[in-house]
Amino acid sequence: MKKTRHDQPTVIADAAAEDLTTARYAGEAMAQQQFGVVDAWDANTLAAMLEVSIPARLAAFVEALPFFFIATANLRGECDCSYRGREHDVSGRPYPLVKVLDDKTVIFPDYRGNNFYNSLGNMLVNGQIGMLFIDFENRRRVRINGRATIIDDQTAYAKLWPLARRYVGVSVEQVYGNCRARIPRMRLLSPADSEFQEE
Repeated sequence: MKKTRHDQPTVIADAAAEDLTTARYAGEAMAQQQFGVVDAWDANTLAAMLEVSIPARLAAFVEALPFFFIATANLRGECDCSYRGREHDVSGRPYPLVKVLDDKTVIFPDYRGNNFYNSLGNMLVNGQIGMLFIDFENRRRVRINGRATIIDDQTAYAKLWPLARRYVGVSVEQVYGNCRARIPRMRLLSPADSEFQEE
């Protein structure tokens, strides 16, 4: 299996030196101090909320969703956010959104797009990735942060995603759920039920 690996970002030295498995980043601690909530999170509460691997309950949750969002950045720290959704076969059945291979590894497909390669271009120079999964019907969300690897072998996961051009593997470093505050409750329609059709 051919993989394209990435070096740690070297331009943002302070960010690159931080460990995602730690409970609090320097910037987070600085903000909490500045905004007067330095005692809002104790070490035990943070440790209970932040996980360094994907529990089985969350694996089932993210695999069942129809879409998620990814955040990537270039070497200067300039960010990009992208939507990722499922493809469907000719009968309308969806292919998997993501696959949790084990508690430290998530794979998702890269389909044909506009050929800008905003996200993959960032991954080539800065492997850090953030993934946001939201279930609007049940008002639930989960974040997964880690390091992305482009898998450029189109046959590697072709049984799962026959339409994919390549795949992205994510080595998980941090997993946590967010509260449901301000998540609107929305019902998702299937492509067949939607009045809006793709061009």
